[in-house]
Amino acid sequence: MTAMTPKYDLCVIGGGAAGLVVAAGGAGLGARILLVEKHRLGGDCLYHGCVPSKTLLKSARVFHQRQPSIAALHGLPPTGRGDPARIPDVMRRVREVIASIEPHDSPERFRALGVEVLLEPGRFIDPRTFEVGGRRITARRFVLATGARPVLPPIPGLDRVPCLTSETVFSLDEPVPSLLVVGAGPIGCELAQAFARLGTTVTVMAREPRVLMREDTDAAAVVQASLERDGVRFELGATPTHVAGTTGRIVTSFQRADGTTASVESSHLLVAAGRAACTEGLGLAEAGVEVLNGRITNDDRLRTTNPDIHVAGDAAGRQQFTHVAEHHAGIVLRNALFRIPAKVESRVVPWCTFTEPELARVGLSEAEARARGVPFESYRFDFADLDRARTDGETDGFARILTDRRGRLLGATLVGAHAGEAIAEYALAMAKKMKASDISGVIHVYPTFAQVNRRVADQRLKASLTPTAKRWIRRLFGLRGPR
Repeated sequence: MTAMTPKYDLCVIGGGAAGLVVAAGGAGLGARILLVEKHRLGGDCLYHGCVPSKTLLKSARVFHQRQPSIAALHGLPPTGRGDPARIPDVMRRVREVIASIEPHDSPERFRALGVEVLLEPGRFIDPRTFEVGGRRITARRFVLATGARPVLPPIPGLDRVPCLTSETVFSLDEPVPSLLVVGAGPIGCELAQAFARLGTTVTVMAREPRVLMREDTDAAAVVQASLERDGVRFELGATPTHVAGTTGRIVTSFQRADGTTASVESSHLLVAAGRAACTEGLGLAEAGVEVLNGRITNDDRLRTTNPDIHVAGDAAGRQQFTHVAEHHAGIVLRNALFRIPAKVESRVVPWCTFTEPELARVGLSEAEARARGVPFESYRFDFADLDRARTDGETDGFARILTDRRGRLLGATLVGAHAGEAIAEYALAMAKKMKASDISGVIHVYPTFAQVNRRVADQRLKASLTPTAKRWIRRLFGLRGPR
Protein backbone atom coordinates (compact mmCIF):
# COMPACT_ATOMS: atom_id res chain seq x y z
CA MET A 1 0.00 0.00 0.00
CA THR A 2 1.45 3.40 -0.97
CA ALA A 3 1.84 5.88 1.91
CA MET A 4 -0.29 9.01 1.72
CA THR A 5 1.59 12.09 0.48
CA PRO A 6 1.61 14.74 3.24
CA LYS A 7 -0.61 17.69 2.37
CA TYR A 8 1.54 20.29 4.15
CA ASP A 9 5.26 20.94 4.41
CA LEU A 10 4.80 22.12 8.01
CA CYS A 11 1.95 21.94 10.47
CA VAL A 12 2.61 24.44 13.25
CA ILE A 13 0.70 23.85 16.49
CA GLY A 14 0.50 27.02 18.56
CA GLY A 15 0.15 30.67 17.56
CA GLY A 16 2.54 32.41 19.94
CA ALA A 17 5.84 34.07 19.08
CA ALA A 18 7.62 30.89 17.97
CA GLY A 19 4.71 29.50 15.98
CA LEU A 20 3.98 32.77 14.21
CA VAL A 21 7.60 33.27 13.14
CA VAL A 22 7.85 29.66 11.90
CA ALA A 23 4.60 30.03 9.95
CA ALA A 24 5.45 33.39 8.39
CA GLY A 25 9.03 32.39 7.66
CA GLY A 26 8.03 29.06 6.13
CA ALA A 27 5.38 30.63 3.92
CA GLY A 28 7.87 33.29 2.81
CA LEU A 29 10.26 30.53 1.76
CA GLY A 30 7.58 28.89 -0.40
CA ALA A 31 6.42 26.14 1.96
CA ARG A 32 2.80 25.12 2.42
CA ILE A 33 1.98 25.87 6.05
CA LEU A 34 -0.93 25.02 8.33
CA LEU A 35 -1.10 26.99 11.60
CA VAL A 36 -3.32 25.54 14.31
CA GLU A 37 -4.22 27.55 17.43
CA LYS A 38 -6.99 26.62 19.86
CA HIS A 39 -7.58 30.15 21.17
CA ARG A 40 -6.20 33.25 19.43
CA LEU A 41 -2.99 34.20 17.66
CA GLY A 42 -0.46 36.28 19.53
CA GLY A 43 0.36 34.07 22.50
CA ASP A 44 1.68 35.05 25.92
CA CYS A 45 3.95 37.84 24.67
CA LEU A 46 1.02 39.85 23.32
CA TYR A 47 -1.67 39.09 25.89
CA HIS A 48 0.06 38.10 29.15
CA GLY A 49 3.76 38.89 28.88
CA CYS A 50 6.03 41.46 27.29
CA VAL A 51 3.45 43.83 25.80
CA PRO A 52 1.09 44.27 28.78
CA SER A 53 3.81 44.15 31.44
CA LYS A 54 5.98 46.79 29.77
CA THR A 55 2.93 48.98 29.17
CA LEU A 56 2.04 48.68 32.86
CA LEU A 57 5.62 49.48 33.90
CA LYS A 58 5.61 52.59 31.72
CA SER A 59 2.38 53.84 33.27
CA ALA A 60 3.83 53.16 36.72
CA ARG A 61 7.00 55.06 35.90
CA VAL A 62 5.10 58.09 34.58
CA PHE A 63 2.94 58.14 37.71
CA HIS A 64 6.01 57.71 39.93
CA GLN A 65 7.72 60.69 38.30
CA ARG A 66 4.87 62.92 39.48
CA GLN A 67 5.77 62.33 43.10
CA PRO A 68 7.23 65.24 45.10
CA SER A 69 10.56 63.49 45.80
CA ILE A 70 11.18 62.89 42.08
CA ALA A 71 10.19 66.44 41.12
CA ALA A 72 12.51 67.86 43.79
CA LEU A 73 15.41 65.79 42.45
CA HIS A 74 15.07 67.59 39.12
CA GLY A 75 14.51 71.04 40.62
CA LEU A 76 10.78 71.07 39.86
CA PRO A 77 7.74 71.91 41.99
CA PRO A 78 5.75 68.87 43.22
CA THR A 79 2.77 67.86 41.07
CA GLY A 80 1.58 64.61 42.65
CA ARG A 81 -1.40 64.74 45.03
CA GLY A 82 -0.47 61.55 46.85
CA ASP A 83 -3.58 59.67 45.65
CA PRO A 84 -3.11 56.18 44.16
CA ALA A 85 -3.55 55.67 40.44
CA ARG A 86 -6.82 54.31 39.11
CA ILE A 87 -6.02 50.68 38.31
CA PRO A 88 -9.00 50.25 35.94
CA ASP A 89 -7.79 53.22 33.87
CA VAL A 90 -4.23 51.89 33.79
CA MET A 91 -5.40 48.43 32.71
CA ARG A 92 -7.60 50.02 30.05
CA ARG A 93 -4.46 51.58 28.61
CA VAL A 94 -2.78 48.14 28.70
CA ARG A 95 -5.65 46.63 26.73
CA GLU A 96 -5.57 49.50 24.23
CA VAL A 97 -1.91 48.80 23.49
CA ILE A 98 -2.64 45.09 23.05
CA ALA A 99 -5.47 45.93 20.65
CA SER A 100 -3.18 48.19 18.60
CA ILE A 101 -0.74 45.30 18.07
CA GLU A 102 -3.31 42.54 17.52
CA PRO A 103 -3.74 43.16 13.76
CA HIS A 104 -0.06 42.29 13.22
CA ASP A 105 -0.78 38.83 14.69
CA SER A 106 -4.25 38.38 13.21
CA PRO A 107 -5.42 35.33 11.21
CA GLU A 108 -6.21 37.68 8.30
CA ARG A 109 -2.60 38.87 8.08
CA PHE A 110 -1.23 35.32 8.15
CA ARG A 111 -3.73 34.11 5.57
CA ALA A 112 -2.60 36.98 3.37
CA LEU A 113 0.95 35.65 3.76
CA GLY A 114 -0.21 32.30 2.42
CA VAL A 115 -0.62 30.47 5.74
CA GLU A 116 -3.72 28.36 6.29
CA VAL A 117 -5.04 29.11 9.80
CA LEU A 118 -7.33 26.91 11.89
CA LEU A 119 -8.57 28.23 15.24
CA GLU A 120 -9.57 24.94 16.87
CA PRO A 121 -8.02 22.49 19.36
CA GLY A 122 -6.46 19.32 18.02
CA ARG A 123 -4.42 16.28 18.99
CA PHE A 124 -2.15 13.63 17.49
CA ILE A 125 -3.75 10.27 16.79
CA ASP A 126 -0.51 8.65 15.64
CA PRO A 127 3.11 9.70 14.99
CA ARG A 128 2.29 11.29 11.61
CA THR A 129 -1.32 12.47 11.91
CA PHE A 130 -2.84 15.44 13.74
CA GLU A 131 -6.61 15.60 14.06
CA VAL A 132 -8.26 19.04 14.24
CA GLY A 133 -11.84 20.12 13.51
CA GLY A 134 -12.77 16.69 12.20
CA ARG A 135 -9.85 16.74 9.72
CA ARG A 136 -6.86 14.42 9.75
CA ILE A 137 -3.76 16.45 8.97
CA THR A 138 -0.57 14.99 7.55
CA ALA A 139 2.60 16.99 7.06
CA ARG A 140 6.28 16.43 6.29
CA ARG A 141 7.11 17.92 9.68
CA PHE A 142 5.18 19.16 12.70
CA VAL A 143 6.21 21.96 15.08
CA LEU A 144 5.02 22.13 18.68
CA ALA A 145 4.90 25.80 19.70
CA THR A 146 2.27 25.54 22.40
CA GLY A 147 3.94 27.86 24.93
CA ALA A 148 3.86 27.69 28.71
CA ARG A 149 1.46 28.57 31.52
CA PRO A 150 1.83 29.86 35.09
CA VAL A 151 2.31 27.21 37.76
CA LEU A 152 0.36 27.38 41.02
CA PRO A 153 2.41 26.00 43.93
CA PRO A 154 0.79 23.46 46.29
CA ILE A 155 -0.18 25.93 49.02
CA PRO A 156 -3.05 24.63 51.21
CA GLY A 157 -6.20 26.62 50.49
CA LEU A 158 -4.92 28.22 47.30
CA ASP A 159 -7.43 26.32 45.17
CA ARG A 160 -10.27 27.98 47.09
CA VAL A 161 -8.98 31.56 46.95
CA PRO A 162 -9.22 33.96 43.98
CA CYS A 163 -5.63 34.48 42.91
CA LEU A 164 -4.09 36.41 40.05
CA THR A 165 -1.39 35.17 37.68
CA SER A 166 0.36 36.77 34.72
CA GLU A 167 -2.55 35.50 32.60
CA THR A 168 -5.23 37.34 34.60
CA VAL A 169 -3.62 40.34 36.30
CA PHE A 170 -3.94 42.58 33.25
CA SER A 171 -7.71 42.05 33.20
CA LEU A 172 -8.16 43.75 36.57
CA ASP A 173 -11.00 46.27 36.58
CA GLU A 174 -11.04 47.26 40.25
CA PRO A 175 -8.89 49.11 42.79
CA VAL A 176 -6.02 47.13 44.32
CA PRO A 177 -5.36 48.61 47.79
CA SER A 178 -2.89 45.88 48.77
CA LEU A 179 -1.19 43.03 46.98
CA LEU A 180 0.81 39.99 48.05
CA VAL A 181 3.13 38.70 45.33
CA VAL A 182 4.29 35.11 45.78
CA GLY A 183 7.55 34.79 43.85
CA ALA A 184 10.62 37.01 43.59
CA GLY A 185 11.77 36.23 40.06
CA PRO A 186 11.61 38.67 37.12
CA ILE A 187 7.80 38.57 36.77
CA GLY A 188 7.22 38.99 40.49
CA CYS A 189 9.70 41.86 40.81
CA GLU A 190 8.40 43.73 37.75
CA LEU A 191 4.76 43.53 38.80
CA ALA A 192 5.55 44.32 42.44
CA GLN A 193 7.33 47.52 41.47
CA ALA A 194 4.63 48.53 39.01
CA PHE A 195 1.80 48.18 41.53
CA ALA A 196 3.81 49.80 44.32
CA ARG A 197 4.47 52.84 42.14
CA LEU A 198 0.76 53.05 41.31
CA GLY A 199 -0.05 53.37 45.00
CA THR A 200 -0.73 49.76 46.05
CA THR A 201 0.73 48.43 49.30
CA VAL A 202 2.87 45.51 48.09
CA THR A 203 4.53 42.58 49.86
CA VAL A 204 6.75 40.08 48.04
CA MET A 205 7.09 36.61 49.54
CA ALA A 206 9.45 33.88 48.34
CA ARG A 207 11.11 30.72 49.61
CA GLU A 208 14.43 31.93 48.21
CA PRO A 209 16.69 34.07 50.46
CA ARG A 210 16.81 36.95 47.95
CA VAL A 211 15.28 38.25 44.74
CA LEU A 212 16.37 37.26 41.20
CA MET A 213 18.28 34.14 42.18
CA ARG A 214 19.72 33.66 38.67
CA GLU A 215 21.70 36.88 39.00
CA ASP A 216 24.76 37.76 41.08
CA THR A 217 23.92 38.79 44.63
CA ASP A 218 25.21 42.37 44.34
CA ALA A 219 23.31 43.01 41.10
CA ALA A 220 20.05 41.64 42.53
CA ALA A 221 20.57 43.73 45.67
CA VAL A 222 20.47 46.93 43.57
CA VAL A 223 17.03 45.95 42.25
CA GLN A 224 15.74 44.95 45.67
CA ALA A 225 16.91 48.24 47.21
CA SER A 226 15.04 50.16 44.49
CA LEU A 227 11.83 48.21 45.14
CA GLU A 228 12.19 48.85 48.87
CA ARG A 229 12.48 52.60 48.22
CA ASP A 230 9.23 52.31 46.28
CA GLY A 231 7.60 50.87 49.39
CA VAL A 232 7.72 47.14 48.59
CA ARG A 233 8.01 44.98 51.72
CA PHE A 234 9.82 41.64 51.50
CA GLU A 235 9.36 38.32 53.26
CA LEU A 236 12.22 36.27 51.83
CA GLY A 237 13.17 32.79 52.95
CA ALA A 238 9.50 32.35 53.80
CA THR A 239 7.23 29.42 52.93
CA PRO A 240 3.46 30.00 52.54
CA THR A 241 1.61 27.47 54.67
CA HIS A 242 -2.06 28.39 54.15
CA VAL A 243 -4.25 30.82 52.22
CA ALA A 244 -7.84 31.76 53.03
CA GLY A 245 -10.37 34.48 52.25
CA THR A 246 -11.77 36.22 49.21
CA THR A 247 -11.00 39.29 47.11
CA GLY A 248 -10.76 42.25 49.46
CA ARG A 249 -9.40 40.24 52.38
CA ILE A 250 -7.03 37.37 51.70
CA VAL A 251 -4.90 36.06 54.59
CA THR A 252 -1.69 34.19 53.77
CA SER A 253 0.07 32.40 56.62
CA PHE A 254 3.76 31.59 56.28
CA GLN A 255 6.80 30.24 58.10
CA ARG A 256 10.17 31.98 58.05
CA ALA A 257 13.50 30.19 57.75
CA ASP A 258 14.10 30.64 61.49
CA GLY A 259 10.89 28.77 62.27
CA THR A 260 8.78 31.77 63.28
CA THR A 261 5.32 32.11 61.80
CA ALA A 262 3.27 35.12 60.72
CA SER A 263 0.60 36.13 58.22
CA VAL A 264 -0.01 38.81 55.60
CA GLU A 265 -3.44 40.27 54.84
CA SER A 266 -3.99 41.69 51.36
CA SER A 267 -6.88 42.66 49.14
CA HIS A 268 -5.39 40.70 46.22
CA LEU A 269 -2.98 37.79 45.75
CA LEU A 270 -0.68 37.39 42.74
CA VAL A 271 1.22 34.14 42.18
CA ALA A 272 4.39 34.40 40.07
CA ALA A 273 6.11 31.16 41.04
CA GLY A 274 7.23 29.77 37.70
CA ARG A 275 5.89 28.43 34.43
CA ALA A 276 5.47 25.01 32.82
CA ALA A 277 5.20 23.88 29.19
CA CYS A 278 1.69 23.33 27.79
CA THR A 279 1.57 19.66 26.84
CA GLU A 280 -1.89 18.48 27.92
CA GLY A 281 -4.48 17.23 25.46
CA LEU A 282 -2.12 17.09 22.47
CA GLY A 283 -1.83 13.30 22.21
CA LEU A 284 1.94 13.45 22.55
CA ALA A 285 2.15 9.85 23.76
CA GLU A 286 0.33 8.71 20.61
CA ALA A 287 2.76 10.82 18.58
CA GLY A 288 5.81 9.17 20.14
CA VAL A 289 6.90 12.41 21.80
CA GLU A 290 8.45 11.87 25.21
CA VAL A 291 7.52 14.20 28.08
CA LEU A 292 9.61 13.92 31.26
CA ASN A 293 8.74 15.92 34.39
CA GLY A 294 6.55 18.22 32.32
CA ARG A 295 9.28 18.93 29.76
CA ILE A 296 9.17 17.87 26.11
CA THR A 297 12.39 15.97 25.47
CA ASN A 298 14.37 17.62 22.65
CA ASP A 299 17.92 17.91 21.35
CA ASP A 300 20.08 20.85 20.27
CA ARG A 301 18.30 20.87 16.89
CA LEU A 302 14.91 21.08 18.67
CA ARG A 303 13.90 17.61 17.51
CA THR A 304 11.66 15.62 19.86
CA THR A 305 11.84 11.84 20.26
CA ASN A 306 9.75 11.72 17.08
CA PRO A 307 12.24 13.06 14.47
CA ASP A 308 9.38 14.46 12.37
CA ILE A 309 8.14 16.63 15.25
CA HIS A 310 10.10 19.69 16.39
CA VAL A 311 9.46 21.96 19.36
CA ALA A 312 10.07 25.71 19.68
CA GLY A 313 9.56 28.57 22.10
CA ASP A 314 8.56 28.16 25.74
CA ALA A 315 7.36 24.61 25.07
CA ALA A 316 10.99 23.60 24.43
CA GLY A 317 11.72 24.08 28.13
CA ARG A 318 14.76 26.29 27.66
CA GLN A 319 15.01 30.06 28.36
CA GLN A 320 11.45 31.38 28.16
CA PHE A 321 11.93 34.67 26.32
CA THR A 322 10.26 35.96 23.16
CA HIS A 323 13.62 36.64 21.52
CA VAL A 324 14.64 33.04 22.22
CA ALA A 325 11.37 31.83 20.69
CA GLU A 326 12.18 33.81 17.54
CA HIS A 327 15.66 32.26 17.49
CA HIS A 328 14.09 28.80 17.85
CA ALA A 329 11.88 29.50 14.84
CA GLY A 330 14.90 30.02 12.63
CA ILE A 331 16.53 26.82 13.91
CA VAL A 332 13.36 24.82 13.27
CA LEU A 333 12.93 26.15 9.72
CA ARG A 334 16.48 25.23 8.79
CA ASN A 335 16.20 21.74 10.26
CA ALA A 336 12.62 20.90 9.32
CA LEU A 337 12.47 22.32 5.79
CA PHE A 338 16.03 22.13 4.52
CA ARG A 339 17.70 19.49 6.75
CA ILE A 340 20.44 22.00 7.60
CA PRO A 341 21.85 20.79 10.95
CA ALA A 342 21.41 24.09 12.79
CA LYS A 343 21.75 24.05 16.59
CA VAL A 344 20.26 26.23 19.30
CA GLU A 345 22.51 29.01 20.60
CA SER A 346 23.16 28.54 24.32
CA ARG A 347 26.38 30.49 24.94
CA VAL A 348 25.15 33.97 24.00
CA VAL A 349 21.57 34.52 25.16
CA PRO A 350 20.89 38.01 26.57
CA TRP A 351 17.96 38.80 28.83
CA CYS A 352 16.64 41.64 30.94
CA THR A 353 14.45 42.14 34.00
CA PHE A 354 12.60 45.39 33.32
CA THR A 355 12.46 46.80 36.80
CA GLU A 356 13.88 50.26 37.45
CA PRO A 357 16.80 49.99 37.36
CA GLU A 358 16.87 47.26 34.72
CA LEU A 359 19.05 44.19 35.19
CA ALA A 360 20.43 42.66 31.98
CA ARG A 361 22.92 39.88 31.41
CA VAL A 362 24.59 37.86 28.69
CA GLY A 363 26.99 34.98 29.20
CA LEU A 364 28.39 33.94 32.57
CA SER A 365 27.78 35.63 35.88
CA GLU A 366 30.50 35.54 38.54
CA ALA A 367 28.57 32.89 40.49
CA GLU A 368 28.19 30.68 37.39
CA ALA A 369 31.86 31.03 36.47
CA ARG A 370 32.91 29.95 39.98
CA ALA A 371 30.45 27.06 40.02
CA ARG A 372 31.78 25.78 36.69
CA GLY A 373 35.41 26.27 37.63
CA VAL A 374 35.97 28.73 34.76
CA PRO A 375 38.99 31.00 35.37
CA PHE A 376 37.99 34.64 34.94
CA GLU A 377 38.92 38.24 35.58
CA SER A 378 36.21 40.68 36.69
CA TYR A 379 35.96 44.42 35.96
CA ARG A 380 33.33 46.86 37.17
CA PHE A 381 32.24 50.45 36.48
CA ASP A 382 29.54 52.21 38.52
CA PHE A 383 26.72 54.17 36.90
CA ALA A 384 27.33 56.85 39.54
CA ASP A 385 30.55 57.68 37.66
CA LEU A 386 28.78 57.99 34.30
CA ASP A 387 28.00 61.57 33.28
CA ARG A 388 24.67 60.75 31.57
CA ALA A 389 23.50 58.88 34.64
CA ARG A 390 24.24 61.98 36.71
CA THR A 391 22.36 64.32 34.37
CA ASP A 392 19.30 62.05 34.47
CA GLY A 393 19.50 61.31 38.18
CA GLU A 394 19.69 57.57 37.51
CA THR A 395 22.95 56.63 39.17
CA ASP A 396 21.98 53.29 40.74
CA GLY A 397 23.83 50.21 39.56
CA PHE A 398 26.96 49.13 37.74
CA ALA A 399 28.34 47.35 34.71
CA ARG A 400 30.54 44.29 35.10
CA ILE A 401 32.32 42.16 32.54
CA LEU A 402 34.13 38.86 32.90
CA THR A 403 37.05 37.99 30.64
CA ASP A 404 39.57 35.21 30.35
CA ARG A 405 43.24 36.04 30.93
CA ARG A 406 43.62 37.14 27.30
CA GLY A 407 40.72 39.57 27.54
CA ARG A 408 38.15 37.53 25.63
CA LEU A 409 34.64 38.23 26.93
CA LEU A 410 32.93 35.54 29.00
CA GLY A 411 29.94 37.50 30.27
CA ALA A 412 28.48 40.91 31.05
CA THR A 413 26.04 42.09 33.71
CA LEU A 414 24.45 45.53 33.58
CA VAL A 415 22.19 46.77 36.36
CA GLY A 416 21.15 50.33 35.73
CA ALA A 417 19.15 52.63 33.48
CA HIS A 418 18.58 51.29 29.94
CA ALA A 419 20.54 48.11 30.71
CA GLY A 420 18.30 46.11 28.37
CA GLU A 421 19.34 48.30 25.45
CA ALA A 422 23.03 48.53 26.34
CA ILE A 423 23.50 44.75 26.79
CA ALA A 424 23.06 44.25 23.02
CA GLU A 425 26.58 45.54 22.39
CA TYR A 426 28.07 42.89 24.63
CA ALA A 427 25.85 40.20 23.13
CA LEU A 428 27.24 41.08 19.70
CA ALA A 429 30.80 41.19 21.03
CA MET A 430 30.46 37.76 22.63
CA ALA A 431 28.79 36.26 19.55
CA LYS A 432 31.78 37.42 17.49
CA LYS A 433 34.25 36.21 20.16
CA MET A 434 35.66 39.67 20.68
CA LYS A 435 37.83 40.99 23.48
CA ALA A 436 37.24 43.79 25.95
CA SER A 437 39.84 45.83 24.06
CA ASP A 438 37.58 45.74 20.99
CA ILE A 439 34.88 47.58 22.96
CA SER A 440 37.44 50.03 24.36
CA GLY A 441 38.54 50.88 20.84
CA VAL A 442 35.06 51.87 19.63
CA ILE A 443 33.95 55.52 19.86
CA HIS A 444 30.73 55.85 21.86
CA VAL A 445 28.47 58.91 21.74
CA TYR A 446 28.82 61.25 24.72
CA PRO A 447 26.81 61.59 26.88
CA THR A 448 24.89 58.32 26.64
CA PHE A 449 24.15 55.40 28.92
CA ALA A 450 25.78 53.13 26.32
CA GLN A 451 29.11 54.69 27.28
CA VAL A 452 29.08 52.44 30.33
CA ASN A 453 30.04 49.58 27.99
CA ARG A 454 33.25 51.29 27.00
CA ARG A 455 33.97 52.51 30.51
CA VAL A 456 33.84 49.03 32.02
CA ALA A 457 35.93 47.63 29.16
CA ASP A 458 38.48 50.38 29.84
CA GLN A 459 38.90 48.98 33.34
CA ARG A 460 40.62 45.93 31.92
CA LEU A 461 42.95 48.10 29.85
CA LYS A 462 43.88 50.06 32.96
CA ALA A 463 44.42 46.88 34.96
CA SER A 464 46.92 45.66 32.38
CA LEU A 465 49.06 48.75 33.00
CA THR A 466 50.86 47.32 36.02
CA PRO A 467 53.72 49.26 37.66
CA THR A 468 56.19 47.00 35.84
CA ALA A 469 54.48 47.65 32.48
CA LYS A 470 54.58 51.39 33.11
CA ARG A 471 58.31 51.29 33.91
CA TRP A 472 59.04 49.49 30.64
CA ILE A 473 56.91 51.98 28.68
CA ARG A 474 58.82 54.89 30.20
CA ARG A 475 62.17 53.26 29.34
CA LEU A 476 61.20 52.29 25.78
CA PHE A 477 59.76 55.68 24.83
CA GLY A 478 61.87 57.96 26.96
CA LEU A 479 58.94 59.23 29.01
CA ARG A 480 59.77 61.32 32.05
CA GLY A 481 56.78 60.37 34.17
CA PRO A 482 55.16 62.47 36.89
CA ARG A 483 57.41 64.38 39.26
